[in-house]
Amino acid sequence: MTFSKTAARCAAALGAVLALSSIAAIPAQAEDRRVRIINGTRHTMVRFYASNSSRTTWEEDILGQRVLPAGQSVMINIDDGSGACLFDFKAVFDDGDELTRSQINVCQISEYRYTE
Repeated sequence: MTFSKTAARCAAALGAVLALSSIAAIPAQAEDRRVRIINGTRHTMVRFYASNSSRTTWEEDILGQRVLPAGQSVMINIDDGSGACLFDFKAVFDDGDELTRSQINVCQISEYRYTE
């Protein structure tokens, strides 16, 4: 009877260790890449791009037909399916200004603010 209790305890402990180690080993692909883009400028953002930093071209305009008025924000899932965390951002405003930022770690931030 003692052997059964000991075996059961060992099995439970092993299960707990395996469960914890699988949580700790979550790959980068499971990182949250949702980022709130905040337009803290006086101008409407008319286009927004976020491209994997390893790419040489910009992906499509994430805003599409929408715009981001001054003082407003939008939550964007910046996940291209590659598992990458580093992205370059480009915002285009209604006055023609373009602000480009490189190597933004979207796995470590939850918001990004554009200011003048």
